[in-house]
Amino acid sequence: MSFSADPLDSDESAGKPGALVSPVVRAFRLLRYVVDGGSTSNLSEVGRNIDVNRVTVMRLIATLEHEGVIEALPQGGHRIGLPFLKLATAATAANDMLDLGRRVLADVRRQLNVSAYLAALDGGHVVYLLRDMPEAGLISSVRVGSRVAAHLTTPGRMLLAWQPPDALDALLRADPAASAQAGKLRAQLAADRERGCAWSFSGFEQGINSCAAPVFGALGEAAAAISVAGPETAFGADADSRARTEQVIGQAARDLSSLLGSRGYPPAG
Repeated sequence: MSFSADPLDSDESAGKPGALVSPVVRAFRLLRYVVDGGSTSNLSEVGRNIDVNRVTVMRLIATLEHEGVIEALPQGGHRIGLPFLKLATAATAANDMLDLGRRVLADVRRQLNVSAYLAALDGGHVVYLLRDMPEAGLISSVRVGSRVAAHLTTPGRMLLAWQPPDALDALLRADPAASAQAGKLRAQLAADRERGCAWSFSGFEQGINSCAAPVFGALGEAAAAISVAGPETAFGADADSRARTEQVIGQAARDLSSLLGSRGYPPAG
């Protein structure tokens, strides 16, 4: 039986600077396929999904099994192997949330060219833990270490939106300003949670728009929030800008949640 040649098997670019190592590219395609829940029981189906031929799939599986990257299941198919999980866990353990957050915020700032923040809840307040600013900077009162009533800010609203009902009740009761407008605030938090992000248009600081998305920990808790802020004249001023912002910040929040051990975004329940 013959198979069509895999485009990455070609040696046309082998001697060119920056040429990709095609077996590694194919191995990561297969790895992502398995991580996403794909079954390896049907080799031809796997090949169609990762764009390689059946023989290559067999070789990739054998190699990844040998290295402990994947392991066979008794009922057929494969899952991520324990040795690889231990390696990934060790790499993640070497970085805490702030270290991981710095990398994610830098990517957000590069993509949107606005200030990016990581914030966490402290009682009824939100504390800004990290900030990554573009070269142009942003005239804002928010600094690393700033502590603000949670319901006034987008990251605070997202963190409140994901609190268990009893915890949210206690937080609102403890803040007279929030308690006074509890009905309106609950409706806002429900809308934020449904949308997956919170927007503020000159709400906290005049002339500055902000958007935030929640970050979840290994237990499914709202561990932090990523937010971005920029001048209202250029940031979030139209539907396209808002959609782009939501896509970037949503992906960043998913990435950091995954690095912190969260399974599923947002968590079920």
